Amino acid sequence: MDERRGLLYGLAAYSLWGLFPLYWPLLEPAGAGEILAHRCLWSLVVVLGVLAYLRRAKSIRTILSDRRRGPMLTVAAVVIAINWGTYIYGVNTDRVVETALGYFITPLVTVLLGVVVLGERLSRTQAAAVVLAVASVAVLTVGYGHPPWIALILAASFSTYGLMKKKVGVGALESLGAETVVLALPALVYVLTLGPGGTFTDSPGHALLLAGGGSVTAIPLLFFGAAATRIPLTTLGLLQYLTPSVQFLIGVLLRHEPLPLERLIGFVLVWLALLVFSAGSLLERRRLIADQALVEPA
Repeated sequence: MDERRGLLYGLAAYSLWGLFPLYWPLLEPAGAGEILAHRCLWSLVVVLGVLAYLRRAKSIRTILSDRRRGPMLTVAAVVIAINWGTYIYGVNTDRVVETALGYFITPLVTVLLGVVVLGERLSRTQAAAVVLAVASVAVLTVGYGHPPWIALILAASFSTYGLMKKKVGVGALESLGAETVVLALPALVYVLTLGPGGTFTDSPGHALLLAGGGSVTAIPLLFFGAAATRIPLTTLGLLQYLTPSVQFLIGVLLRHEPLPLERLIGFVLVWLALLVFSAGSLLERRRLIADQALVEPA
């Protein structure tokens, strides 16, 4: 029962993240910078409220004052701000399909970071998946007439963010609270430079939508945290592909973004890379479980 509930939480989290392309365009005429600034500010308000309710608000001060974790979370905050801003810009300039590509290739970029930064070794299936991903980017570069920069920035920033979070070892909610504390001052300064309220004062409905960015950010994260403690990591890893899949369908079916043959071929290569990568990961996990069963005493 607990695992089934965790699966539902995971589906809710990744589905909500997948639906983000339907929300950010509602905030126009606010630009990507203003939307990002309000997202940071209102996310801080929501997260602090949740942490206060859970009586864990003081943990943010402890985390940021830590000589090791504080600087790392500051870097993580900058990286996730780049990710959020790039994503909002991509969605609001009718490049939802390209943003979906970024999150499709993120797991493979994470593998590359593990090799480059942590000195990990690639398995044969991982190496094959990376080669297919590089081929897909090459095909898409030809298709777009330039490298898919939005996708590459999203993949690189989110992979780097994941690496920083792994090193810090802080809970998701506390981490987001600390990161938005770091981002709050520059976000507030940016909003103030827009003049009297920016577009926030255009109408009550628009103001509510801008403020709603905080809840939109925090709610899927809460679902994700509930799922992560209830279901295996392999299941969580497979669920992550739900987000870019939903985004891709929104881009093609609802936003009617073009998908010429060369771009479709590029996406097919990405999907093939993910199939190889996922199959290899599952086989490796089964092998490790089997080896562990052999060495454990009867």
